[in-house]
Amino acid sequence: MVEEILFEEEEREHFGKLWRKSKAGHLSFFMARELLVIPLLFLLLFPGLCSGGKIGVCYGRNADDLPTPDKVAQLVRLHSIKYVRIYDSNIQVIKAFANTGVELMIGVPNSDLLAFSQYQSNVDTWLKNSILPYYPATMIPYITVGAEVTESRINVSALVVPAMTNVQTALKKVGLHKKIKVSSTHSLGVLSRSFPPSAGAFNSSYAFFLRPMLEFLVENESPFMVDLYPYYAYRDSPSNVSLSYALFSSSSSDVIDPNTGLVYTNMFDAQLDAVFFALMALNFRTLEVMVTESGWPNKGSAKETAATTDNAQTYNTNLIRHVINDTGTPAKPGEEIDVYIFSLFNENRKPGLESERNWGLFYPDRTSIYSLDLTGRGNVDVITGGNMTSSNGTWCVASTNASELDLQNALDWACGPGNVDCSAIQPSQPCYQPDTLVSHASYAFNSYYQQNGATDVACSFGGTGVRTTKDPTAHILCPWLMVD
Repeated sequence: MVEEILFEEEEREHFGKLWRKSKAGHLSFFMARELLVIPLLFLLLFPGLCSGGKIGVCYGRNADDLPTPDKVAQLVRLHSIKYVRIYDSNIQVIKAFANTGVELMIGVPNSDLLAFSQYQSNVDTWLKNSILPYYPATMIPYITVGAEVTESRINVSALVVPAMTNVQTALKKVGLHKKIKVSSTHSLGVLSRSFPPSAGAFNSSYAFFLRPMLEFLVENESPFMVDLYPYYAYRDSPSNVSLSYALFSSSSSDVIDPNTGLVYTNMFDAQLDAVFFALMALNFRTLEVMVTESGWPNKGSAKETAATTDNAQTYNTNLIRHVINDTGTPAKPGEEIDVYIFSLFNENRKPGLESERNWGLFYPDRTSIYSLDLTGRGNVDVITGGNMTSSNGTWCVASTNASELDLQNALDWACGPGNVDCSAIQPSQPCYQPDTLVSHASYAFNSYYQQNGATDVACSFGGTGVRTTKDPTAHILCPWLMVD
């Protein structure tokens, strides 16, 4: 409770600072809170500005009404997300990511492990039909063979290494074994002990397939892949794990490993180091570890009080900062760690608790979940450049004949009740310049106009908006963010 009160006080102080800034940026107080979404989406937008570990996003499809794969590829590309993981080898998805510059991790589902482990010819045919026709136009750096097999209802653990071996053999036959790495993903349940981190150890009942797998990974220079979820650690043991510790909050109390003296400020590092120590205990010290899933649910049942949009935003923002800064972990400081955020979309067909269906960054209609919670509309259209482009050859701009008062009122409406994300025209943000009321209003007007059907009504703004067929982006609507 004390931690929550302190967080709320810090949040109010932060909003106050943003409000003071917004007065100079033609935005009203209600705009301040939406800016908290910027760190996450900025880092997804501009990974090239950051060095260090890589941030990817998992693209699960266990949902109704998801966008078509080509629309998803467009969404991913427009957000400059460079790394995506899927859980199968769906041809339509693989084709959709051709020539996008996105690296696509593909998977062999647990249901296919029997066929893949039994006959080499099955794998050769799969590679020939499902992968080779689309490679290298679609960049495929990894193939995951099986996913969290120790959590599977049907025991398929014994099939994993034979299936991996057959996939590796098929890749060798076509000379791709050095370019496409083969591995398998694991839950943290593969460990029998994870606390303290230095006592991390693999469950001995899995040794029959784990040791051969680890030897395979070392021999083929492939990473050990693990899915880490501090959320579950907190949910299942809130009396022992504080929410701030699970969320990377700076207000969390440090946890000291009694065996090593290493200080842990967050659960993610503790979980990852438990994996590192488990590998070291088996003398696999040099094996690279990749986090193939991590995230936080944005919604849950009444009892899942930590599954909120704010917590999801906080966790993913802090996780991304942690990764791209090459912070590493206490046991491996400065270590580059690649992490895939789960997940691109909410998946309404998943069974289980309410939270299981709500891990997405976006709704199926491609609006941002976090932005919708804070402003009523996601950052998708604004950040992708959707508000700077035109689908029908028309734009909506601010009238130069309108009074400043009318323009300000219209701008406030667009950025508030109109649900336009105006964070990009805040001070120091990409579209703040030129710093004029007309420019900022034009940005907001056109965003609303394009998002709402590009109709006459959508460009009214009390008479302060004007439709034009002349592209104004060369001088007024943040042209360098435009997408071709």
